[in-house]
Amino acid sequence: MELKVKVNLVALARPTFDLEIAQTRFEEAIALLCSLGATVLGPGRLIMTPQDVSESRLEDSDHYILLLASFSDASPAIELLGKVKKPILLWSLLEPGAVGERLKLNSLCGANLAAHALTGVGQSVRHIHGNPETSLVKEKLLNAFAGRYPSDEAPEAIHSKEFDSKSGQDALNKLATQRIGIIGEAPIGFTPCEYDEAQINKLFGLSIIPITVNEAFSKIEAVPVQVTQDCHDHALNEQPSLGRVNREEALKVASVEGALKSWIEEESLDAIAIRCWPEFPTEMGACVCSAMGRLADLGTVTTCERDVLGAVTMLLIEALGCNQNYLVDIVDLDASENVIRLWHCGSAATKLAADPSNATQTVHCNRKLGVAGDFPLRTGPVTLVRLDRDLDPKNSSGLRMIVSRGESIPAPNQFQGNTATVKTDCNAAALVNGMVTRGYPHHLVISWADVRPGLRSVATKIGIPLNEW
Repeated sequence: MELKVKVNLVALARPTFDLEIAQTRFEEAIALLCSLGATVLGPGRLIMTPQDVSESRLEDSDHYILLLASFSDASPAIELLGKVKKPILLWSLLEPGAVGERLKLNSLCGANLAAHALTGVGQSVRHIHGNPETSLVKEKLLNAFAGRYPSDEAPEAIHSKEFDSKSGQDALNKLATQRIGIIGEAPIGFTPCEYDEAQINKLFGLSIIPITVNEAFSKIEAVPVQVTQDCHDHALNEQPSLGRVNREEALKVASVEGALKSWIEEESLDAIAIRCWPEFPTEMGACVCSAMGRLADLGTVTTCERDVLGAVTMLLIEALGCNQNYLVDIVDLDASENVIRLWHCGSAATKLAADPSNATQTVHCNRKLGVAGDFPLRTGPVTLVRLDRDLDPKNSSGLRMIVSRGESIPAPNQFQGNTATVKTDCNAAALVNGMVTRGYPHHLVISWADVRPGLRSVATKIGIPLNEW
């Protein structure tokens, strides 16, 4: 007997991604839902702007589906679905395109980000990953319409007794002396990039030094011409591919590097979390990814999208003895190979390249402005770590930690920017499902060292729940 259900379908997208493909997938999703007996309600178009959100009203329905037709920040999800009284089915799409092309949709990361925000306001989310033509997607939708939603399955928890109390205490002692500089506010709808300064100081002793984006621009404008030229010449000598990037844009990024070096020295900063868009590309006319990578090569932790807890996570890992770390998104899942692909748009230190002598510098994958790296990340065993807010009222620390392991395997740079192809120790599909349904951040830190014994010790000492998969 054919099911008859009412389904609100909200499809999010962002103009910097491939809207033609996003629109096609949206239309295919509608066709599939109709073929399954659903009456499809909702805005009827891709939601991309605040005006789109304000003009959208959702009727009561049997089911609510949030389709990430491409990446989007989470603010439309909160506005449209933050108060519905039923579970929200997040639907992420497979990543199209040939090896080496840009991320055309980045849908999985968008679902991860939306889940963090929605669970943060008390919503229950479930996850489907795949294109409308995928038989598994059809099966999961039919089950959901019959009341059998996908589970919140995650990998089996690891309860290891291997602790390194000394390294954990040494790390906490080191963090208590360190300082993080932050530039600007978190991007709108990026809930993992919000932070509580008092909480960070209480738990880790870390100090936060904030400036605005405009103050950063003033510092950049004040950089002497010779300093800019020296930074550019040094970068060009290290990576000759920089010579193929628009020189004016490359010099702007060199000025950013010079300004941030001075700020690091003046304030004795150990890390910088920077609001790297939209103002830098739209107002300054350049992307600062490579400047962040060069600072990381020189020993300063850098995180994009002003992710302060990401910076704390990286400082913690460094304090445990590993200075080879990078902030990444989970952007792709190959369940048949038990592989996830971890990526960001080109701010990795060149020392993290699979071949540091060939760490190509080019334009940003979406903005088409210089300068961003374009190279695969190094191979070998890796640890995936993230500190995050914890909504459990019984947890007085207010934070939690997620940890997992895998191996970065030899592979071409799947997506323009910096990609690591990681075969996970646990079930990869369960890892992705657990990250989404349990509301973990879209940003993870990948580290080329096994720092788990020290992380367990730190978590125990400061009372942070540790979820190890």
